[in-house]
Amino acid sequence: MLQVKAGNMDTMGLLFERYNRSLLGFLFHMTNQREASEDMVQTVFYRMLKYRHTFTGDGEFKSWMYHLARNVLVDYSKQNKRSAQNYDLADVADKVGGGPAADESMQKEQELDMLHRAMAKLSAENREVLVLSRFQELKYEEIARVLNTTEGAIKVRVHRAMNELKKIYLTIENGKTAYKL
Repeated sequence: MLQVKAGNMDTMGLLFERYNRSLLGFLFHMTNQREASEDMVQTVFYRMLKYRHTFTGDGEFKSWMYHLARNVLVDYSKQNKRSAQNYDLADVADKVGGGPAADESMQKEQELDMLHRAMAKLSAENREVLVLSRFQELKYEEIARVLNTTEGAIKVRVHRAMNELKKIYLTIENGKTAYKL
């Protein structure tokens, strides 16, 4: 990014190749809207160019990048005035073909569905720290820089978010089991 800041725009393509998938994953996990997430990735890279003068090189590039991505996500949520928690899950009925493999596939799909629903019920702040730590695999130190807080605070937030996610997941699982009976 320091090269881009210095005027070497060719390296921007390398940054895009290296980081666009992880950005897409972060934004998709936050919104579960693929097309919107793809648009937001483009916006993040546009802002990288526009605000390249703000990158100092003191911290990690990924922290700065995710900070920009969070701002794009906030802007998107404000513009669309709808929840960033909408999940559009594919119907699994067509996957049922019989046999043990189909049953296992259906079971995994149901568990994934319950996880998505549980993630959607988390607050945006809790969902964000879980996506950054578990899906994007950022270190707590990096997340602390992105969220402008301490590493200890991030550890506490991730722990609390995981506990809340477990409670919500079990509630959904038990509710589904009770409903089937």
